[in-house]
Amino acid sequence: MKNQSIFFVLLLFIVSCKEKITTPATSVTKIEIYDPELLEIIDTNAVIEVLADGFKWSEGPLWLPTENKLIFTDVPDNTVYSWDEKNGKQIYLKPSGYTIINDKGGKEGANGLMLDGDGHLILCQHGNRTVAKMIAPLNAPVDSFEFLATTFMNKKFNSPNDLYIAKDGDIFFTDPPYGLPGQDQDSIKELAFNGVYRLKKDGSIVLLDSTLTKPNGIVFSADEKVMYVANSDPDHALWMKYEMDANKNITSRTLFAEVTHLVPTQKGLPDGMKISKKGYIFASGPGGILVFNQDSRQLGVINTGQATANCALDADEKYLYMTAHSYLMRVKLK
Repeated sequence: MKNQSIFFVLLLFIVSCKEKITTPATSVTKIEIYDPELLEIIDTNAVIEVLADGFKWSEGPLWLPTENKLIFTDVPDNTVYSWDEKNGKQIYLKPSGYTIINDKGGKEGANGLMLDGDGHLILCQHGNRTVAKMIAPLNAPVDSFEFLATTFMNKKFNSPNDLYIAKDGDIFFTDPPYGLPGQDQDSIKELAFNGVYRLKKDGSIVLLDSTLTKPNGIVFSADEKVMYVANSDPDHALWMKYEMDANKNITSRTLFAEVTHLVPTQKGLPDGMKISKKGYIFASGPGGILVFNQDSRQLGVINTGQATANCALDADEKYLYMTAHSYLMRVKLK
């Protein structure tokens, strides 16, 4: 059945929230099943819900277990929003990542979000061109930040984009040029490459890979023996797989999957990713959220109908939340 697609047409179900949803209730999406293994993850009766809309570019979804809510970024709007069942969409933090006004910063807010081992919110800040920690509790957010990573070899980062925080506290992050107005051609770009980095607990920074043209989403397997990095280049739309030793040093680098051929006909590029407890990889890419198993076999696509930037799982992995251009969506999992 690998080459056969089974389509389930799903109505975009409009869920009540604080702000009116303008998406027509007749809009349709579809779940494309390439392998029956996908049916172990998603029920055939699953409904894709639109939870909120009106964003310029929604990104960085993160579930906060202690708050029982989702937070996510609107990068161009320099805002972190929250969403929960009771209150719907609310502003959580503004400004989120563009707080230093000078001639060497970008113009956009935070992108990727994650919690460290102590429960602090860590943000990739496009505008400030840093990886930063919010100096405030999660239930009382304020725009006060400690900058954790600002330069490499005395040159400012481009615009840190996404991150993964390892169990030992080290932070792995990507640094494409998307937060710079002119991207790779911008005069304020100081580094000659777009890198993948490791920020160690002692504050030192290690360059892991400088060969990807547009490194973006980054995740690790549950045992932290494998790192995956998305490359958001329409000419090289792919995900790389890095084998790691016990000290998280890279021992091998191989292609995990490539979808360049889909770019001309499908919305979106390889971007944010999440890995479930069962090891399934939910990767944003052309068409929506592409679902892979650990053997790099694509099981299907959750087609959102939008360029989809990222996704997140709640604490029980009951729902997959998706930031899809101007929308926040979710689909129920098994």
